[in-house]
Amino acid sequence: MEEFMLSDFVDRSSSVEELEGDRWPDPAGDSTTLVRNVHELRRRAIKDLTVEDLRRLIAQDVGLHWLLPVALDFLRETAPQEAAAGWYDDDLLSAVLTRRESVWRNALELARHLNETVSMLTDLSPYIQREVDDFRTTLSDVL
Repeated sequence: MEEFMLSDFVDRSSSVEELEGDRWPDPAGDSTTLVRNVHELRRRAIKDLTVEDLRRLIAQDVGLHWLLPVALDFLRETAPQEAAAGWYDDDLLSAVLTRRESVWRNALELARHLNETVSMLTDLSPYIQREVDDFRTTLSDVL
């Protein structure tokens, strides 16, 4: 039996912009590289986003409804081999762990899934371990 993926409902051939139904205007000419990049990434099909692209958008709280499930599926899929290697993609994990408490309280299934995933990991860096601890402390009543 195939395992249920959190992101099964996400049309990965669509962009965040298409899924949200909200076209942002082009950024101003003097916008930062980050702003220009986020605008461009919102227009890219989710299937074409790299792990770094996911991290960037999630860290900017863009498209979380669609991107958090995709990121959580990726983190869960790679957890066993990453744990065996003693290394994990700290940047994406950090971006996911550090979303506001309200994001997780409005998506308890995702919060519990993330908690289970980090339980699979070993040898987390000290800063990621602090983020895991903060995440768990903040949501201790629902995890």
